[in-house]
Amino acid sequence: MNSPITFGRFFLPGPTEVPPDLFDAMRRPVVGHRSAEVSGLVEGLQPAASRLFQTTRPVYLSTSSATGMMEAAITNLTRRRVLCLVNGSFSQRFHAIAEATGRPADRLETEWGKPNLPDRLRAALSEAPGRYDLVTVVHSESSTGVLNPLEELAAVVHEFDDVLIAVDTVSSLAGAPVRTDEWGLDFVLTGSQKAVALPPGLALAVASERALARAREVEYRGFYFDILKFEKNLERWQTPNTPAVSLFFALERQLARMMEEGMEARWRRHDGMARRTYEWVDRTAARTGQPWRVLAPEGYRSPCVTVIMLPAGLTGPEVVSRAAARGYTVAAGYGPLKADSFRIGHMGEHTLEELEALLAVLDDVL
Repeated sequence: MNSPITFGRFFLPGPTEVPPDLFDAMRRPVVGHRSAEVSGLVEGLQPAASRLFQTTRPVYLSTSSATGMMEAAITNLTRRRVLCLVNGSFSQRFHAIAEATGRPADRLETEWGKPNLPDRLRAALSEAPGRYDLVTVVHSESSTGVLNPLEELAAVVHEFDDVLIAVDTVSSLAGAPVRTDEWGLDFVLTGSQKAVALPPGLALAVASERALARAREVEYRGFYFDILKFEKNLERWQTPNTPAVSLFFALERQLARMMEEGMEARWRRHDGMARRTYEWVDRTAARTGQPWRVLAPEGYRSPCVTVIMLPAGLTGPEVVSRAAARGYTVAAGYGPLKADSFRIGHMGEHTLEELEALLAVLDDVL
């Protein structure tokens, strides 16, 4: 029989640890998904969900992974060609979805560990006037720990008529500022399993009026992820497809927790955990005389996940194994970074005190 897991020791960059009371919420009896009770639930979720996204627009609730809403961005919002800003594994996914759904797409690539910068985007859009009508970007690239300068990138997109911006905020929303309306973001999507701190299985998204106007011009939007269906069903506080109602119960409780903490305070808590991690890396490098370092450059670091590059003689899987032997979960590097790095996901409901305990264990075992 497995021994019980102690809360506060699970530091994957996704899925993150889920507060036990959310599982209690999910134990509520199942109800008909077209019932008045569920319509009331969906309606009741909207004010807090909109505050989470910093928008006055309604929030779509999709029983899917966030990849489903990435697909929605591609299939609903482009008539010509997509420009995918790529600087890690998850931003590559936007391009892969475009190819799989028959949408023409190009990649504007940046080295893993570096941010997508506004000047490069402006140059790419300027060099090919009218070629693109959609730009995709991952805000917090959890394969590298880079936080792309979303506000500045959106401002560049708005310099060009008829170009929309779609944003993956899977590992940033609820942990870093995402100001959907203020920054003029056209489509913003996230998943339930990272800084939102729910079990996997829900995607949430917001579409601007510009995005809806574009979707009306696109003939083949797909079926499951047609955003016009999501918009239409919200008029009666429903979802277009059978929802995971039990996860909605958990979302209701978690949104209440986030609103009680306050979004600004939540962002500060995540920023504090990230800064403490950077300090630990610098201190470890100084103490050992070894080239430990944070992969992402200063000024472009995600407050939700840190990728730590290791000195020779130590690998990401070894770090994971040593931490696991002490009851803690961290992640090896992603893809080509697997051997040379490990990742700490300091997001969701984690606290600075819990992070300090992890760092003390890492000091011990490394």
